[in-house]
Amino acid sequence: MNKNKYILLGAVVLGLGLTSCSDFLNVDRYFRDQQSTERIFSDKDYTLQWLSFCYSRLQGDNLEVGHSDVCPFNFSDDQVFNERGDRFAKFKRGEYLNSTGGQNAWKWSYDGIYQASILLNELYENEDLTPEEVTDVRGQARFLRAYFYWLLLRKFGPIPILPPEGADYTKSYDELAYPRKTYDECVSFITSELEIAATELFEKRDNLNIARPTKGAALAVRAKVFLYAASPLVNGNTEMADFTNKDGQQLIPQEYNEEKWAKAAASARDMIEYSEMSGLYKLYTFERRPVSTDEAYPTTIEPPYHEEYSNKPFPEGWSNIDPFESYRSLFNGDIYAAENPELIFTRGTNGDSNDLKTDNTMVDFVKHQLPGTFGGYNVHGMTLKQSEAYAMADGTSFDKECYTLWKGKFTNDENKDEHKYDNVKNGVWWGYTNREPRFYASVAFNGAQWNALSIKEEGGKDSRNKQIWYYRGATDGRINGSDNWCITGIGIMKYVNPNDCAKWGGSIYQKVEPTLRYADILLMYAEALNNISEGTHYQVTSWDGSQTYDIFRDKEQMRRGVKPVRMRAGVPDYSDEVYENPKKFFEKIVHERQIEFFAETQRYYDLRRWKIVEEHEGEQIYGCNTLMNEEYKDMFYLPVRVAELQTSFSRKQYFWPISFDELKRNNNLSQAPGWQNYD
Repeated sequence: MNKNKYILLGAVVLGLGLTSCSDFLNVDRYFRDQQSTERIFSDKDYTLQWLSFCYSRLQGDNLEVGHSDVCPFNFSDDQVFNERGDRFAKFKRGEYLNSTGGQNAWKWSYDGIYQASILLNELYENEDLTPEEVTDVRGQARFLRAYFYWLLLRKFGPIPILPPEGADYTKSYDELAYPRKTYDECVSFITSELEIAATELFEKRDNLNIARPTKGAALAVRAKVFLYAASPLVNGNTEMADFTNKDGQQLIPQEYNEEKWAKAAASARDMIEYSEMSGLYKLYTFERRPVSTDEAYPTTIEPPYHEEYSNKPFPEGWSNIDPFESYRSLFNGDIYAAENPELIFTRGTNGDSNDLKTDNTMVDFVKHQLPGTFGGYNVHGMTLKQSEAYAMADGTSFDKECYTLWKGKFTNDENKDEHKYDNVKNGVWWGYTNREPRFYASVAFNGAQWNALSIKEEGGKDSRNKQIWYYRGATDGRINGSDNWCITGIGIMKYVNPNDCAKWGGSIYQKVEPTLRYADILLMYAEALNNISEGTHYQVTSWDGSQTYDIFRDKEQMRRGVKPVRMRAGVPDYSDEVYENPKKFFEKIVHERQIEFFAETQRYYDLRRWKIVEEHEGEQIYGCNTLMNEEYKDMFYLPVRVAELQTSFSRKQYFWPISFDELKRNNNLSQAPGWQNYD
C-alpha cells in the first residue's frame, strides 16, 4: 500500500544483534532521511530501524515501573515520595498536569501506533529477512500497536482508534483527528489485534532480545485487557454516564454484563493452559539454601510448621523452596530475564548499572530508595498501611494492638529464639519480627540491614552489612530543611540487591522491569471466576478456537490461581470458607495483590478499576513518629499522621486528563469527566 512513494523515516540505528536490553530501548540517536517505502521495507536494517523507533516509545512516561518523575502511578496508598517540595501533594490532589511525570504518554503512544501501522501496511516481503522473520517483525509491530492502545486505555479511558487500514499515514499525527471510541470498541480492537499477534510472534526470546514480545506476552496482555473491561469502573458504571463524545455518545457501558468476567477468566485460562503445555511460564522459585554464613544470602528460613504444606514440595507446599529468596530475586537483578520463567513481558533492564546519573531507569528507581549512607536519595517511603498489610510468619494478620502489646520490646541476644522466622538483627522493634517472607524482601524497616557489598574503597568497607536507622538524629533520619530523608520512617527494600551502593566505588545492579508476571495471570484467573454468579455457566471458546471452556465459579479452579502464589510466599492457602464466600474472597484478592505486586504500578490501577480507590487513597497517610530520636525509641513506632503527605481523591482522578495542546490539535476529542475542556 503506497499512498505516497516517499515517507519520512524517523528511526534509530539498531538491528537484530542487540548488545544488551538497555541498548535496545535507550534510543538517543536519530536520523531523518527521505526514503521510498519500497526501499525501507525491503531492507533488513531499515525495517528494523523503523521497528526500533516503535520500541523507543515504550520509554519515558510509558515506563511501567520507576521513580516518581516518570511513574507517579507507582505511588498509590502504599508508597510515597517526598522530593522537591509539594509534588506529592499536587499529585494526590489530582493536579496531574502540574505535578509530576506522565505528560508525554499520549503523544509518545500515538507516535508508536503511527509508526507500527505504517510497518504493518508496508512490510510483506523483505530481501534480507526470511518469511518467518517477516511474520515475527509484523507480530512485534502489531503487539506494540495494541500495547500502546492498552496503555492509553488504562490511563485515559476510551481513546481514538486510528483506522488500521486505509488511513493516510503520509499525514502527520496532527492531521489525524478522530473522536474517542467506546470502551468496548477499544477492547474489541486491542484484543483482536493481540490474537493475531499471538499467531505471528516467536514463542521464546534469548536474553539479548528479551524486551521483544512473544506469543505468551500477546495472550497475557489480552487477558489483562479483558479483566479491566469486566471490572466495575467500566462495566455498568452509571456514575460515568457523562463520559461522552462531543456528540453525546456514552463511552462507558451503562449496563452490567457478567459475561465479561467469563471472558476475562477464559483469557487468563488461555494463558495458563498455554504455559503448562509449552513449559515456558511458571512461578519462579529458588531452591532451599543449605547452611550459609553469608549475611546477604542467608540460610533458608522455613515458615512455621504447617501439617499440610511443610512436607510437600512446591506448588503443593513449600518444603523444597526458599520463599524469601524466591520473591526477592525476582526483582533485584540476581537472575537474568531469560532465566526467569515468571517474566512474560518486560522492557528489559532500562538502565546502565555503571551510570548512576541515568534518569528514567530501574537503576535510578533504586537510588531513590537507597539511604544517604550509601549515596542514595532516601526519598521513597512505605506507608504504615502497607507495612501493616504484610502477614505474620504463620499467615495470620498483623494485629494493630501490637503497638501497645510490644511497646518497649526490641530484639536482643536473649530473645533470639522468640523470632526464629526472620534474620532481624538486635535493636529492632518487635513488630518487625516473625513476619511473612515478602515483608523482608520488600520493607526497609528501622534497623534493617543493608548489605552494600559492591563497596570497593577502603573508607566505606566498614559500611557493608550495616543496619540503617531512621531515628531523628541518625545519619538517615529526619533532617530539618531537607527532603532527603525517609518521611514515613519506613523505607523500601524491594528491587534492592545485596550489592547495591552508589558511593565508595560501589554500583547498582541492573534490574529488569517486571511489566507482566505469571503471578498476575494466576490471580486474575481467580478474581474473574469469583465474579461469576453461583450456579451460572458460560461456554467460552479459547483464543484460537481449539477448545471451549465451561466457565463457572469453580472453587478448585480459583485455588489453582491463588494457591501457588501463596505457597511461593510461604504462607498458608485460604480456607474453604473464604473460597466459598465471594465477598470474603474479593477482600483476600485485594489484599493479596497489594502485597504481591507492591511497587509494580498495579495498586494504582487496581483500586480504580475496582471502584474502591476513594476509601483507600482518600484516607490519611500514617507512618512512624520520625520526630523521635533513639532515646525515645518507644515513641518512634506509635502511628502518626504524616502531615506533609496528606491526600484526597475526587471522581476526576479515575482517568488522566488530556492536555490542552492535544485537545487543541484534535477538535473531535472530548475531555474525561471532571477535567477542564478548554472549549
